[in-house]
Amino acid sequence: LGIVSYLALREFFTLVPTHRADRGAILWCYLIIPLQFYWIATGWYSMAAIFIPVYVFLFLPVRQVIAGQTAEFVARTSRVAWGTMLFVYCLGHTAFLLALGPVPGTAVGGRELLLFLAFLTALGDIGGWVFGKAFGSRRIVPSVSPNKTWAGFAGSVLLTSAAGVGMRFLTPFDVASAALIGAGIGVAGFLGDVTVSAIKRDVGVKDSGTMIPGHGGLLDRIDSLTYTAPLFLHVVRYFYT
Repeated sequence: LGIVSYLALREFFTLVPTHRADRGAILWCYLIIPLQFYWIATGWYSMAAIFIPVYVFLFLPVRQVIAGQTAEFVARTSRVAWGTMLFVYCLGHTAFLLALGPVPGTAVGGRELLLFLAFLTALGDIGGWVFGKAFGSRRIVPSVSPNKTWAGFAGSVLLTSAAGVGMRFLTPFDVASAALIGAGIGVAGFLGDVTVSAIKRDVGVKDSGTMIPGHGGLLDRIDSLTYTAPLFLHVVRYFYT
């Protein structure tokens, strides 16, 4: 999962415009990946939760200042920080599911929860495309993602809700909770998808890369997971551990 995070961040930095003065900050973004995953692997939740959004966010602008280039300082620093936040911090929550250990009073552990999350997130993406093609033409955000329709969104949420109930044997959830959390994964997946789509539209590309033949880049495949993973992890940790 750490390698996936590295590859996603690397793809992001090849996608967005960067300046020569950004190289030092970008190098540090790569270097903090093993450190962030070390906090996760050791189960140090408080450090993993604040390391990037506090310490790294305070450090990156300083590193940019040291580079001595003030042109587009806010935009350049924001790009570097946002990429790190999305593809290291948010995506890293998938690994933290594995570090949770068994849910008290159950035989369910992090592997089962990660499988549940990954399956429902992927199913939400597929459902949005299928229901959108079959039933909908009213677009939600046509300037960002022209293929996203209200029918596709509603169908995706209903599908992930039903799948949550069907897959709840992987979780400690009761039927109502599984349906609600499944629906939440559908909504969060949509938000992650359109957020990464906005990045691609900003730089004028349809796909984020060519890493996966026939499917575009890595970001095209894990965009929804950047939103579903942190939200799912915090629900599980708050209510079930």
